[in-house]
Amino acid sequence: MKSKRKFIDIVATVAPTLATALGGPLAGVATRAIADQLLGKPDASPDEIEAAIAGATGADLVRLKEIEAKFAAEMKEAGVELERVAAMDRDSARARQVQMRDWTPTLLGLTIIVGFFGVLAWIFHSGLPERGGEVLLIMVGALGTMTTQVNNYFFGSTKKSGEKTEIIASLKGGRT
Repeated sequence: MKSKRKFIDIVATVAPTLATALGGPLAGVATRAIADQLLGKPDASPDEIEAAIAGATGADLVRLKEIEAKFAAEMKEAGVELERVAAMDRDSARARQVQMRDWTPTLLGLTIIVGFFGVLAWIFHSGLPERGGEVLLIMVGALGTMTTQVNNYFFGSTKKSGEKTEIIASLKGGRT
């Protein structure tokens, strides 16, 4: 599990467009692009891809960024709008929550946010422990990432907000 988290964090940091695709219905296409262009092995297993990215060199990360640019261009040429796919994915998750009257995402989000600020407050009050301080900082980083994801789920991301507004309006059949 730790390897998978590291893999996802690296891709999200270096190639966010690929990470968006990996988290949605285009995961297979994105995985094949990474396998083919980074490993030279189109049929590489997910474990092989994860291992290659987890142990990536600086040159590999540059190559991953190049793969992302090529992937985005190919998707655009094919008429696939990655942001639209991601927006529709988030919208379906929110619609499910409303339809099912499911409080799980809300409670989970609240727990993550309270945990993040609680750990930060504890660190500011008590300082880092002599043993395990590195692990605590890793946890704070993970909680910070999750807090951002919770915010994006409930409020949307500010990245390209103008484009998202247009996408949402076009999905609803209206104009902004």
